[in-house]
This record gives sequence, structure tokens and C-alpha cells, in this order.
Amino acid sequence: MQDLEIYIRDLEPGAVSGWLENHVDQLELNDRDVASVIKGFARYEGDRVRISLYPGAFGKRFTSLVIEGPRVPWNSDLDCARSAWRAMETEIRCSPGDWKEGEPVEDEKWWRLDHRGEQQVVWN
Repeated sequence: MQDLEIYIRDLEPGAVSGWLENHVDQLELNDRDVASVIKGFARYEGDRVRISLYPGAFGKRFTSLVIEGPRVPWNSDLDCARSAWRAMETEIRCSPGDWKEGEPVEDEKWWRLDHRGEQQVVWN
């Protein structure tokens, strides 16, 4: 199972489905109201992919997007974040890829993609 996770700042209703419909098939994601947890599905290369949105991640302004399946449309969180940034034009953050569940994240550097470009930053 592969998974991707990115964090979207000030997510607009419909933005995720509008972006993903160009990358997956049979998208079933109702993101017209992004104030609560949203679960959906799609197909990618014939396999079922789970899509989850979790608002309020790292404070109230970010929504966590998790995409899970046997195959996913991007090779890394950063590739996914780049695609999301191009489509949504709002700040996107993701892990640099070396963090493992259970490890501390206090000094963790994250990729931040926004109008200033791509930078590694401490979250706060």
C-alpha cells in the first residue's frame, strides 16, 4: 500500500475534487463543505484509491489530504504537493519524506510550496 500526504492551507470547497479529477478515474469525493472530515474514493490504473481530508491539521488553517492505494498518481509527497500547488495556488506543505510514524517532529523540516517558491522550513 502506498500513501501520500500533503497539507493544504485555507482549502476552498471543491478545490481537491477539481484538481484530482484530472489525475484519477471515477472520483467519488464530495468536498463542497470542507469543515469536517471527508472520505472518498477513486480509481487509479484500475485500482481503488482512498482519499481522506482532515481539516484543522497543524492548526485551523491547514487540511491534511491523504491518498492511499496499491498505486498512487505521484511518486512522492513532494510531487503530489507540486501538482496541488499548480492547481490550487494556495500554500501546500509536505514532509521531506524521511519521517517515520512515531518519530518526534519538533525540529522537522517541511517542504513549503507557495508564491515564494519551494523551501524547506520548520512548520511554525
